[in-house]
Parts: sequence; C-alpha cells; structure tokens
Amino acid sequence: MKVIKRDGRVVDFNREKIAIAIEKANQEVTEKERADKQDIKDIIKYIESLDKKRILVEDVQDIIEEQLMDKKKFKLAKKYMIYRYNRALVRKKNTTDESILGLIKNQNMEMLEDGTRKNAVLASSQRDYIAGEVSKDLTKRLLLPEKIVKAHEEGVLYFHDMDYFLQPIFNSSVINIGDMLDNGTVINGKLIDSPKSFRVACTVLAQILATVASTQYGGQSVDISHLGKYVRKSYEKFKEEFGGMPSKEILDKKIKEEVTSGVQTLQYQINTLMTTNGRSPLVSLFMYLREDDEYIKENALIIEEILKQRIKGMKDAEGKYINPEFPKLIYVIDENNCLNGGKYDCLTHLALECVNKTQEPSFISAKKMRENYSGNVFSPMGFRSFLTPWKDENGTYKFEGRFNQGIVSINLPQIAIVADGDEDKFFSLLDERLELCHEALLCRHYALLGTVSDTSPIHWIYGAIAHLKSGEKIDKYLKDGCSTISLGYVGVYEATMMVKEVSNTEPEGKEFAIKIVKHLKETVEKWKKASGLGFCLYGETSQKVCKTFERIDKERFGVIKNVTDKEKYTSSYHASEGEKIDYKEKLAFESVFQKLSLGGVVSQIPSEYIGELSDKEEFIKFVYDNVQYLEFTKELDVPHWPPNPVPCPLSCRCCSAPRSQ
Repeated sequence: MKVIKRDGRVVDFNREKIAIAIEKANQEVTEKERADKQDIKDIIKYIESLDKKRILVEDVQDIIEEQLMDKKKFKLAKKYMIYRYNRALVRKKNTTDESILGLIKNQNMEMLEDGTRKNAVLASSQRDYIAGEVSKDLTKRLLLPEKIVKAHEEGVLYFHDMDYFLQPIFNSSVINIGDMLDNGTVINGKLIDSPKSFRVACTVLAQILATVASTQYGGQSVDISHLGKYVRKSYEKFKEEFGGMPSKEILDKKIKEEVTSGVQTLQYQINTLMTTNGRSPLVSLFMYLREDDEYIKENALIIEEILKQRIKGMKDAEGKYINPEFPKLIYVIDENNCLNGGKYDCLTHLALECVNKTQEPSFISAKKMRENYSGNVFSPMGFRSFLTPWKDENGTYKFEGRFNQGIVSINLPQIAIVADGDEDKFFSLLDERLELCHEALLCRHYALLGTVSDTSPIHWIYGAIAHLKSGEKIDKYLKDGCSTISLGYVGVYEATMMVKEVSNTEPEGKEFAIKIVKHLKETVEKWKKASGLGFCLYGETSQKVCKTFERIDKERFGVIKNVTDKEKYTSSYHASEGEKIDYKEKLAFESVFQKLSLGGVVSQIPSEYIGELSDKEEFIKFVYDNVQYLEFTKELDVPHWPPNPVPCPLSCRCCSAPRSQ
C-alpha cells in the first residue's frame, strides 16, 4: 500500500509511524484511557485490511480517530485530534520562507521557469514574486476554504493566480481606449487631454497601457481602429502648416512619416516600460478594418506600419534585430481582405509574411465570430480569453470596457483515472468536482465585491472600464454578466483515451469529447442562469496548468499509457500534439468545439509552414470559413499541411506518397 503525503509525494505504508503517533498521544492521558499494544495492532491491521493500493495520509488519520472512538478511547482520540491540529498549524506557519529565500538565491526553479514572461533574477521582478508568495500563503491559510486549497494541491482543480488573489484586482480586460483618447483621462493625478495628433495619441496610449497593467494581473487589449481619427487630425494639422494648399505628394509623405514615428513610439514604449508586475505590459493590438468605419483608410495605414515594423524587429542590447515579444498582434480576416479580390488583400499578404518570420499576428475569422457571438466581432481580453455577448442599459452590445474576474480550471484526466474508465462514474464524479469549481469561482467573485473605485483609478474612475466617483463600489460591473468568470478545463484528449481507449479525433472518441464539453457548457449556463453572474467556459488553459496536473497525477497514479506518459496534458478540447493528422484536419476537428467554449477558443499551427504554402489564398479561405482564432507557434508535432510529396531516398513506389502518410 502507498500513502500519498500532503505535498503530493508517494511513500510506502509504514506501520511503525502509526504506532509511534498513537504512543505519543498515549502519554497525554491516564493509563486506563490509553490504547494497549493489541489495540494498536488491531488499528494497523484494520487499515491494512482495506486493501487499498493508494491512500491519502489524511484518510489514514481519520481512520485512526474512528477506531479509537470505536474502542471507547474518547480522551485518547481527543488528544490525537489536538495533536493533528497542532501539526497542521506548524505546517501552515512560515510556508513562504523556503520559496522566497530560494528566489533571492536564484534557486527556486518553479519561479525561474514559471512562464510568466518575467525575469526572476531582476530585483523588480523579485519584488513582485515575493509579494506573490505572501499572497499565496495567506490565500491558502486564510482566504480560501480548506477543501478548495486541498483540491488545488491534489490537482482536482487549479485556482489560477493565487499570487494576486490577496488584492482586489482582476484578470484581463478590453480597455475602452476610444473613450479615454477622445474624452481625456487622468494618469498619476495628471489630466491628459485628447491628443491633437497621431504621434501624441500613440504616446498617451502607451502610458495608459503601462498604468492599466500595473493594477491588473492578466492581459489587456486595445482596438487600434480608435487611432484612425488621430491620423486624420495629423493630416488636417499638416494642411494648416502648409497654408491649406500642400501637394498630395507632400501630404502623403508627411502622413507616412507621422504613422511610422507613432507606431515606432508605441512599439518602443511597450517593450521598454516596466510595470509594477516586473515586466512589460501584456498587450494585444486588435487590427480590424470595418467597412462602415469612417477612418478605414487611416486604420489601414496604421495596420500596414505595425506589420512592417514587426517584420523589421527591434535591436537588442548588442544591436542585432530581434522579434519583440510585445505587443501581441491580432489580425481580423473579413470579406475585404480574405485574398478573394478584396481592397485590403495586400495587408493579409503582409500579415502572412509577418507570421512566417515572427509567429505574429494571430488570425481571427470575422465570419466565424459573427456566427458564434450574435453577429459581433471583437478582441479577446489580452491573448485568448473572450468575453460573452452582453448588452448595456441601452440594449447595445458592448465589449470594450469589460473584464474577466478570474479563472478556475478542472482536471478531466484525473476524473477519468479515478473513475477507472467507467463512463457513468466519470460524469457522476465530474458533477461533484464541478460544484467544487463553482464554489471556487464564487470565491473569486466575492473577493472583488465591495472594492472601491480608488483601488485602481485608471480602471474605475478615469475610463479604462468605467467613470465611477471616488469611493464608489464597483459591484454593478461584477454582476448581470457584464464581466466574465471562467471555468477552464484540461485534458479532453487524455480523458477520452482513458474512458474510450481511442483518441478524441476518432469518431467514437470525438462523440465522447463533445459530450464532455457540452456537459461543461450546460453546467456553466446553469450557474449563469441561477446567479446572473457571467460564468463562461474557457477553452484554453496555460501550459503551466497542463504540466502541473500531469505531474500530480503521474506521482499519484503512476505512468498510464496515453494519459500520464507525457510532459503535460493536452489543453482543453485540442487534438493531442502527437496526433498524426494534417493541419487542415486538426483545425477542422477543433472548430467543432468553438461554439461550446465562448469564454475562449484558439487553435495553433507552426508558423514556419506559412512560407512553404503554395496556395495562400486557399489557406486563408479555409481559416475564414472554419477557424475563429488561429495562433502560430514555432513548432508542433503534427504533419505538414497541405501534404506535399516528399522525395524518397530509395527507388520504390512510396516516393509518391504524401508526407502525412
């Protein structure tokens, strides 16, 4: 029998430890209240008779208490309970010491490699990490119910961003940048009037982004279409400078210089500013050319320049050109630029060139978004988290000036393992654990209730989210679906392999995978209807969470083929990275799940193959018709798409076979 310790370690069952613990309690009571040697042997024998392969250390201790009570050793049982309680207090005391000292000495590998894009060696980053460790400690000991903390540590669920839960701040947002630029804002107590030129607008935008990033912990997005009018303002300004009668060539040159300078300013400031989180702002620029936009021509100029500067890159400390990490670029494909003779097809060709070199931008299909989001096209919050459709008091759909309260993710493979592949048991246990996730998500909501606007003036008073008065509570923005609360999920592929013994891309496996995600969606909608809160299903979870869940389950259950035999679980509904299907099949398969996960969907393929595509028009058309959100990575372990013939070194007929075969 194996015993699972509180820290997740698995050790052999040790009879002597039980005997020692009871003997220690014996010393605290009179002789007639003590358990004799036979009593202790009986208790140990009872535990062994349960014939469990694995047992939690807490369960062993519960059994000891029950057995002492059965033997009428009530005072001894009480002493044993007090002993357990005192040991729990010791474990909870100074839990941050080791992690913080390890960080300062650059020995805390979890922080050094946590994937948050922060340099854990820098003093400014370490300051944020230290605050985060204190937050995690207090969150686990005081703020969250013990059962949720236990579930988090046992890999039942993942309570995201504990390092910021202590503070009344939220996750990600779509900034209402149009309002802040058009009507002015306040930064650090200083009034910033509406800009009079494009270059100044870019400078103000960068300052807003840095200030916003310092008082939230997730990503932020801005729709750059709000900048078009400031290009027009620069145009009118140049006309005045030349007496109102400049030549078109002169004006075009001046506007080109203005746009180039403004975009360069924005790119440099985003990448050189350091927020209080110890990193550059996690910013996404949303690039969408709406046909009804008065400033569509100006916005096309801005998009062109953003793409060109990203292709060129920025110089590092040694003067070599590198690809800057931020801002993340999101390019929308619609009828006017889907390489079907549209007016702005040239921008899409430029975007494809940029992808091939830099993995940016990501693509959004306006067609698929309109299908999935009640006719609307809008930016994700930061990178991958999406808002759900919501109307304001005037009955108008609103997406800017909204945010996400936080995320809790559920571990689906662990449920399948515990259910031992039994489908009925799987869904029964899934419902039990979903209720735990529901309670955890409500903790996120209640933690923000009662927050006053002065906590983050840039968000609540000066327009990024709202225009509240000083001292006013933010509560109305937490209710009625205005902001979202996300249920993430990990490992549909592994759960399917465990229950159905086939991949989720196979017909039987796909049916089961859809059944899982539909069940999650229906549960979230039930929560939303009952509470009025903006619960949503988030179909993309961080790689850190996928690795954490897999590590915990491997330590607890051992190596299980196609489940715990990898480095990490597969994120959400995605096809496994090891699946031998081409990209077109992969993207088509994943598109089935898009309407089920409105809180966030993304598909990924390697960027390097964009340069090898012989038919870019066909590729863009496929994305436009099928994929809501496509992100590009350096490399994935899936075959080339479209499948091209690969020369065979041998003189045999296999040389004509597609690479995918």
